[in-house]
Amino acid sequence: MALKTYKPVTPGTRGLVLVDRSSLWNGRPHKGLVGGKSATGGRNVHGHITSWHRGGGHRKLYRFIDFLRNKTDVEAVVERIEYDPNRTAFIALVKYTDGEYSYVIAPQRLSIGDRIVSSAKTDVKVGNCMKMINIPVGTIVHNIELQVWRGAQYARSAGTYGQIIGRDSGKVIVKLSSGEVRLINGECRATIGAVSNPDQKNVNLGKAGRSRWMGRRPVNRGAAMNPIDHPHGGGEGKSKCGRQLVTPWGKPTKGYKTRRKAKPSDKFILTRRKK
Repeated sequence: MALKTYKPVTPGTRGLVLVDRSSLWNGRPHKGLVGGKSATGGRNVHGHITSWHRGGGHRKLYRFIDFLRNKTDVEAVVERIEYDPNRTAFIALVKYTDGEYSYVIAPQRLSIGDRIVSSAKTDVKVGNCMKMINIPVGTIVHNIELQVWRGAQYARSAGTYGQIIGRDSGKVIVKLSSGEVRLINGECRATIGAVSNPDQKNVNLGKAGRSRWMGRRPVNRGAAMNPIDHPHGGGEGKSKCGRQLVTPWGKPTKGYKTRRKAKPSDKFILTRRKK
């Protein structure tokens, strides 16, 4: 996909850069694979705001994505590539030979009419899903499982991928986009290829209103608040907070590590992600 720029005929189109989606399906999603999605506005079950700066936005239908790929040894044909408002990657509608439809994350270079399959061991072809122990070293993969039959958890957003760089006693060594290298059970599955829409990182929304359409509300600096609202607030005019940078609840930020010490999965991380 290419990027789409606009002439600055209005203030909102000045600097606007979007992904060109002209080649995607232009109709409604498959009726049997969507469900309602209610917005929380960043509030929990008690009505308290737990995620700031969320609310509003356009109504969405949730597309049910098959992250498990548990329909094994049944071939499917790609019917169309679609836009999904709930994620940065594009999705593909596939039809299995038994007539069942499903949505999967669309990898790069997957085209309409391509045939894909999920199996314990199959051809190393874009869109095919198999056990990682059977994937050749050096292969680019996405939709990576961490626990057997739990479904894909890693490398699901636009442009992300992992690379199989080795094997070790029933486990595979995977290098992720972040630079982290970790061991994963070889019985876990992954899909061949990198996730579609790598140009998503270059998008420029152009105006605050477009951000509101996506459900994001304005972000206010702590230093612009009153002392009761934020630890950085108060003072005469523009003033520094005079203390370590913290969250609204007093926890350190800007580089403060929040990962739990002695986390059980630490033993599977061979190299930490890039700082």
